[in-house]
Amino acid sequence: MIMGGRVAAPDRILDDGWVAVSDGRIAGVGSGNPPSGEHVDVGGALVVPGFVDTHCHGGGGASFTSLDPEELRTAVRAHRRHGTTTMLASLVSDPVDILREQIAALRELVQDGEVAGIHLEGPFISKARCGAHDPETLLEPDTGTVEKLLRAGQGAIRMVTIAPELHGGVKAVRQLAESGVIAAIGHTDGVEEQLLPAIDAGATVATHLFNGMRPLHHREPGPIGALLDDERITIELICDLVHLHPTVVRLAAKHAGRDRTVLITDAMSATDAADGRYTLGRLEVDVHDGVATLADNGSLAGSTLTMDAAFRNLVQGARLGILDAVHATSQRPAELLGIADRTGMLCPGYAADLVVLDRDLRPSKVLRRGEWVAEVGTATLST
Repeated sequence: MIMGGRVAAPDRILDDGWVAVSDGRIAGVGSGNPPSGEHVDVGGALVVPGFVDTHCHGGGGASFTSLDPEELRTAVRAHRRHGTTTMLASLVSDPVDILREQIAALRELVQDGEVAGIHLEGPFISKARCGAHDPETLLEPDTGTVEKLLRAGQGAIRMVTIAPELHGGVKAVRQLAESGVIAAIGHTDGVEEQLLPAIDAGATVATHLFNGMRPLHHREPGPIGALLDDERITIELICDLVHLHPTVVRLAAKHAGRDRTVLITDAMSATDAADGRYTLGRLEVDVHDGVATLADNGSLAGSTLTMDAAFRNLVQGARLGILDAVHATSQRPAELLGIADRTGMLCPGYAADLVVLDRDLRPSKVLRRGEWVAEVGTATLST
C-alpha cells in the first residue's frame, strides 16, 4: 500500500491519495482512508504511473547495439532507476546483417519482458537528414529488406522510422502498417506533398519532431508542419531543452494536445554515466556537461535524457501541467504501443508500475510490477 501522496489518476490529482498493490498489480486507487494493511507513507509526494519510453538507444554506459546480454540489461536498469518501467530498445542504422544480429540479441529481452519491443530508427532514412547515423549504412526501403528485418524480430519489432520521400518509402510504410508495426516518419528531407501519401498509407508517428528533418518555413511547412497538424500523427518530443527550446516544446505539445504528444529520451549510452567519449552505432560521440555531440562535426547525437527529467522539463521548463506530463510520459505512449489496457495509468487491475516524485519532481521510489527498484535516481557507473 502506497499512501499519503498526491496520486495522479487518469483525469485528476487525488490529494491524500493511496494506491493498493497486490501480486504485482494495482488492487485499488483512492483518496482519504485507505484499506488496512502494510503501507508505505510517501509524505505528500506525487505518485505517477511508471514512465513509458518509446525511443531509447541505451544508458549506464551500455548500448542496445551490443550483443552482450548483460550490457543490454545494464542499459535497461539505468533507465529503470529513473522511473522508466516500460521501454522500446532503439537501434541506429547499420548494415542489414548486423542489424539482424542486434535484433536477435534484443529479442531475448523482449521475450523476458525487460523491454516492450524494438524500434529501428534506420536504415531507411535520408542522407541529407541522417544526423548521428552513418550515411554509408543507409538504404532505400524495399519489400524484401523490410521483410527480412521483420522476420529477424519474430514479432519483437514494434516501430520502424522511414523517410517517405525515398524510393519505395510509401510502399514500406504500408507494408509496416499491414504487418502491425508502427510506421514512423523521421530523418526526412521530404516536403509536405511527399509526406501526406505516407500518412494515408498508415504512418502514425513523427520521430523526434523538429530534429532530423527539413525545418519549418512559412512558405513550405515541410514535415514539421505536415506532421504537427495532422491529427493522425502522434509527435515525439525530446524534452531535454537542448534539442528543443522550451517555447517550441510548449507550442508543439499544446497544438497536438494530450492525445498526440509523447515525450521520449532518444538516450544514448552516456545516459546515467559520466562525460567522455562514447560511440553511437558506428560514430564517435563526445559528451560534455551531459550534451552528446558527434566528435567529427559537433552535431547533436542523441541525448543523455531520462524520462523523469523529461517529465520535470515539461512542467518546470515548458510550463505545462502535471497531468499533461503524465499523459505524455505514460498514458499516451502506452496507448501508442497498444498496451494501455495494462500499464501507463494508475488503475485497478493494471501492472503496479509507478514512480514517487518529490517536491522537485525527482524520483525517490520506483515500483515495477510490484517490486521496488534499487538505487533510484543514482548513477552506478563511471567512465
